[in-house]
Amino acid sequence: MEVPDQSLSAAAFEDLAMPLFDQLYNFARWLTQDTAEAEDLVQETYAKALRGFSSFQAGTNFRAWMYRILRNSFLSSRTGLKITVALDPDNEEDILPAETTTPESILVEEADREMVRQALVELPLHFREILLLCDVEELSYQEISETLAIPAGTVMSRLFRARKALRELLRKKIQGARHGL
Repeated sequence: MEVPDQSLSAAAFEDLAMPLFDQLYNFARWLTQDTAEAEDLVQETYAKALRGFSSFQAGTNFRAWMYRILRNSFLSSRTGLKITVALDPDNEEDILPAETTTPESILVEEADREMVRQALVELPLHFREILLLCDVEELSYQEISETLAIPAGTVMSRLFRARKALRELLRKKIQGARHGL
């Protein structure tokens, strides 16, 4: 979301920031694993962003700027210092059911989702974070680069390594499940 060069007012901030609320809240839920903490984190993010809006450089990416404020606020919080990230089960995409849904198919579906959640939790924070921003929040590589303050090439290589690590964890979990481990 590029912001044209114009005077930046509180009304302009509201017009830019409010459409991002749900996305920022979702990201905060994933980071904090707690509804109340996520709400506090988003509130803190908006307060910091409004206070610092005069320093926002018009013509740059406002969405990435907001995500960066939220991420930095999280990392400097008590929760962020624990470095834990989980998936938000409330915001999963709907999966198309088989023509005949059975209790067994529902159980298998839930087990698969849980296996992916567990594998993601086992990944290092920098891998979980980049997978979340790219594959769930659908930020562009450039927006991720600006959010995490890393070069775009690093975004691509880290995303590649994160996906590879996730595949490997899932492969091990599937093999372990076959052998009753």
